[in-house]
Amino acid sequence: MAKASVAVHKLTSCSGCQSVILNMGENLLRLIELVDIRHFIEAGVNDPEAQVDIAFVEGSISTHEDEARIQRVREQSRFVVAIGACACSGGVQALRNVKDSALWAGAVYADPGYLDSLADSRPVAELIKVDLELWGCPISERQLIAAIRALLYGVAPVLPTEKVCQECKRAGQVCVLVSQASPCMGPVTRAGCGALCPSFGAPCYTCFGPSEQPNCDALGERLVGLGIPAHEVAERFVSISAGVKPFQRAWARWRIPVKELEP
Repeated sequence: MAKASVAVHKLTSCSGCQSVILNMGENLLRLIELVDIRHFIEAGVNDPEAQVDIAFVEGSISTHEDEARIQRVREQSRFVVAIGACACSGGVQALRNVKDSALWAGAVYADPGYLDSLADSRPVAELIKVDLELWGCPISERQLIAAIRALLYGVAPVLPTEKVCQECKRAGQVCVLVSQASPCMGPVTRAGCGALCPSFGAPCYTCFGPSEQPNCDALGERLVGLGIPAHEVAERFVSISAGVKPFQRAWARWRIPVKELEP
């Protein structure tokens, strides 16, 4: 039986999700026995025009080149899987969607006129049909392996939509929001990380994007009630997944213009 052909494409991103694949260890060796990797530059295989069964796409649509390339990826692939916060939500780059990115560019680059960036950073699904989204910053190796196995055997992958809080409860961890008055985003964030940050006493940062039916209004009001400044609450919602509508609306509700913050 012929192996399924696979490509891993990178758009605007940090390559963190590709690193998860490369760091799979023995599981990567088992994966190679099941699939034929046709394109994966970080693994030393370079054929971006290869026709494949499954294309994994890391990164957001942030440049004109990204726009053109993602269309080619869709044409060359039977299934397209968006991996990571950048591909699923626009990622950290989507801060430009709610901020003055021109001001940032002017502060960093001697001549911003040479930059070829789009006004917004968009998830892959806004431009093409995406068959599956694997959230995370970076993605979970466990979810990746489960998704690949399901696709290879023609089974629809089942991914969690519950909240990080439920992972915390099952693990018997103390709630950092309650015990530390820490601005934890677990009540509105999709599960899948194993509640990694709260397990070390740190707040959730929305790495896995919004959970199913997130109540951002209630969480925002709770954080403000804890004494966290409204503008800081707004920033928590858009720190990683600024391109998703529930978090954008929450940011718009609690943000305070800089001029209003000045004494």
